[in-house]
This record gives sequence, structure tokens and C-alpha cells, in this order.
Amino acid sequence: MMHGTFIPIRHPLCQEETGMSKRIALIHATPVAMQPVVEAFRHGWTDADTFSVLDDALSTDLARAGTLNMALKRRIAALAEYVTGVGIDAILYTCSAFGEAIDAVARATPMPVLKPNEAMFEEALRLGTHIGLLATFQPSIPSLEQEFVDMAKVQRVKVTLESACVPEAMAALTAGDADQHDRLIAEAVPRLAHCDVVMLAQFSMARARSAVQQVIGNRVLTSPDSAVAKLKAVLNS
Repeated sequence: MMHGTFIPIRHPLCQEETGMSKRIALIHATPVAMQPVVEAFRHGWTDADTFSVLDDALSTDLARAGTLNMALKRRIAALAEYVTGVGIDAILYTCSAFGEAIDAVARATPMPVLKPNEAMFEEALRLGTHIGLLATFQPSIPSLEQEFVDMAKVQRVKVTLESACVPEAMAALTAGDADQHDRLIAEAVPRLAHCDVVMLAQFSMARARSAVQQVIGNRVLTSPDSAVAKLKAVLNS
């Protein structure tokens, strides 16, 4: 049973949809992740057909539980079961704290299932060996670090990962102060300025990309843009 608001939302990205459009389900655990990925599709893949499903209590329940327990894993799986019944070509999860649960969904689902930061991690590994990870949601960091390290091992790449968190930015965004959110992230990014590239961990952080670029230039990656690029390549190959 869902414990938060469970909302399917259509996001038509072009005015003339055709039967050839790829249909992608976007699964969210917080409302602040929704607009950044919709914008990423608008800029990166305009003829994709997307819709969103939201359980807005997942992130808060994870923070309260302190661990990704079985109840939370079942909710992640239930969301995937719902969207596959709609008829889709792929699933993109947008909350970065549920990697293990999403892996289980991917193993049980015959279509592409993408974790939020999977594509961004792959891109970062191509760009450098000293990688920075800037987050605004502390509970997501351990699973993200493990996911990144595991990917580097599989690729047999030696890298150093350095993480930092600015939870005040998430609090500002949740309170409706998007400009403060962006400022706080830009003020925090110098902690990682010595890295080859800096990854913005949460989908909701993508809106701060321009502010971060003013501090460290183009050495910044966002998860929505990387995810859209990968899905487009996979589904159109």
C-alpha cells in the first residue's frame, strides 16, 4: 500500500505524438525531482512520450527508517508493476536513494530500467579519475558511493570518489525557494573544485547547473541530462 500521494501524470512532450514514439515511465519519490527530468526530455529528446508516477512519501519514509527496508523495496517494485501494466518501453527512476531496490526491479523486468545516476556515473568514468559527488539528500550518499565504486570495478577503472552534501539546499527547494537552493549548491561546489568533474547527485539539483558552471566551468554533470541521453541511445539503437 502506498503511504504518500500516488499520482500518475502525463507529460506530452510534442504536439504531434505518433505510434512510433517511445513511451517512458518516470517514477518519482519526491515532487522536486519531476520538473528537472521533464525539462531534460524537452531539451534532449522532444519526441519521447513520458508520464510520471509519484509516491511522495518514499524519501521521507526512507529518512525516517534509516535503511532501505523490505517495505520500501516492495513499494519501489509496486510502482514498476503499475507502470508496466500501462504499456511502456522503459522505466526511469528519479530518486537516487533506492539503488538496491531498483536493481531488483531491473532483474525482474524485461524492458530497460534505469537507475537515476547510472548514466551520469558512466559518463563521469569516461571523463576523469578524481570524481566529485555533490548531494542535497544525505541518506542517498552511501548507496550512490557504493553504486559508483561497483561500476568502476566492473569497468576496471581506478578512480577516487569524493562526496559532499548540502542538505540546506534541499530544505530551501522544498520550502519553495529555488533561487536559494541554487545559491547554496554553487557555494558548496568549491569543496569539490579540485576534482576532474563534479556530479550533481539528485535530479532536483539539475536546475542549479548554470550556477555551478559559473564556479567551476563545464566540469559538471547532471543526472537527468545523462539519463535522457542514454535512454535515447538505447531505445533508438
